[in-house]
Amino acid sequence: MNYRSISVALASAVLLLSANFSIAADTKAAAPQQAASKALASKSKVAAKPKAAAKTKLVDINTAKSEELKTLPGITDAEAAKIIAGRPYSSKADLVVRKLIDDGAYENLKKLIIAKQPNKDAAKNAALYSKKK
Repeated sequence: MNYRSISVALASAVLLLSANFSIAADTKAAAPQQAASKALASKSKVAAKPKAAAKTKLVDINTAKSEELKTLPGITDAEAAKIIAGRPYSSKADLVVRKLIDDGAYENLKKLIIAKQPNKDAAKNAALYSKKK
């Protein structure tokens, strides 16, 4: 019986050591794969960032000429004339509020237009806009 318990203990020790070595080998093999996958993930995040936003020139609806307004998608000669006649605008959303263009056209335009304010002083801008309304 003594021989049998020694052989069982020895077999158990061998199995535990072999399991420990196989786990260590898997961990070492997985480390370079994890590093490679992290590097690929960071490259894909960098590649996914949009680059076109910096190159797009925004059209100011408070100062743009008719030709510039007509280059915007969905803006006709008549709409460009309405936009020019309704100046100044406190925000680009005023095009929809004042019913110069519809909501669908505004959704296509809102990333392409801005409404710059003529004065740095908010009180002067408010006075300018209150005269038009």
